[in-house]
Amino acid sequence: MNQSEASAAPPALAERGEFAKGWPVLVAGLFGVMCGASPIPYNVIGFTTAPLKAEFGWSQTEAVIPITIFGVIAALLAPLFGWMADRFGVRRVALWSLFAFGLSFAAIGLTPRGAGADVLPVYYALWVVVGLVGIGSTPVTWSRAINLWFFRHRGLALGILLMGTSLAAMVVPKVAVWAISAFGWRGMFPIVALFPAAALVLAFFLFREPREDERPRAIASASGRLTGVKLGTALGDYRFWLIWVSIALIATAFGGAFINMPTILGLSGVAAETAASVMGVLGIGILIGRIFTGALLDRFWQGVVAFPLLCLPAISAAILLGDSLTFPLAAAAGFLLGFAAGAESDLIAYLAGRYFGMAHYGKIYGMLYMPFGLFSAASPIIYAQVYDRTGSYDPILKVAIGMFVLGGAVLLLLGRYPETLPEAEGEAAGDAAMEPA
Repeated sequence: MNQSEASAAPPALAERGEFAKGWPVLVAGLFGVMCGASPIPYNVIGFTTAPLKAEFGWSQTEAVIPITIFGVIAALLAPLFGWMADRFGVRRVALWSLFAFGLSFAAIGLTPRGAGADVLPVYYALWVVVGLVGIGSTPVTWSRAINLWFFRHRGLALGILLMGTSLAAMVVPKVAVWAISAFGWRGMFPIVALFPAAALVLAFFLFREPREDERPRAIASASGRLTGVKLGTALGDYRFWLIWVSIALIATAFGGAFINMPTILGLSGVAAETAASVMGVLGIGILIGRIFTGALLDRFWQGVVAFPLLCLPAISAAILLGDSLTFPLAAAAGFLLGFAAGAESDLIAYLAGRYFGMAHYGKIYGMLYMPFGLFSAASPIIYAQVYDRTGSYDPILKVAIGMFVLGGAVLLLLGRYPETLPEAEGEAAGDAAMEPA
């Protein structure tokens, strides 16, 4: 179908055409997200705390600090990796980062034995490397390509892409628990690193940005150039900061509950194997939240979608209060927490593209990913500190209830999506420019 035929095609055919053209990239991106640095470290760190404390005598805070180190470094580098994706193309950045992430994650298994005080800096240093190289394998890069392939069904496509984190939550904890039981916590790291290795092979053959003639017409000007505001313009827009604050609130409330979930459940009498099952339920919640939210975003304004969905984890935090928990209640808490996490991640990528356009998407998304990374990284330490000082997670869970509700309410202030966006002054020579005509 040539361009004139495409413009005359019925809307339903044009919408189906997005998936017909973009499904290989979407599949590769889905597994790239699943096996990248966004979900995998967060899905294993909670199961390493007990063996680390037993071997080295570290506190709960010392045992979870690596995820904070990783998260802070990754968050600070997100705008840089976003700029590289804009400038050099998503394919190069995503594939090289996925390779480096897998290698550096496996290397954590080389942590030496010895006195806890001597080993701690080495263990932390290995996590620093993961943070330095891994951020390019997160949705910062993968979502740029999906936003370039899809517009009419962008919400659904992003939901499918970001299902990768829910698939990771369903699979990786069980693999981690099995690996720790069979090979110890050191052996777990190279085993889990096989996930990014597998995704790298798939992405090498399937993942790319669209050529100019393959892009949805709505994201480009009449001349074919992408439309969107510059990063400086976005930073001067109140809507950017409303999104930023919402992300910060939700990430602070969610990150610590997610990472410390095995410990929270253990304090309520839930066994480690059962806790892994609850994490699997959490992953199912993320998966359903992704698809449900994405489909709604394609049909309704984000505010009426986001607010009720982001209030759900407040119910989860209320369930987790106290020292006695049955499996059905634990599973319900995990599901609601995961459902809202799926909604939030969809929103970051969707709102960045809809309010600010695609011309400088990588940099803008990277700046919006920063609060997600920073506060998700700080949150486990906040939760762990509350536990170390009080012997309970209840005080911080009560604070989290209010943060979840407020974080959803902030998005009600964003207003309508812009009807037009400026044409890019110059377009980056990314993957699309390197594809044969």
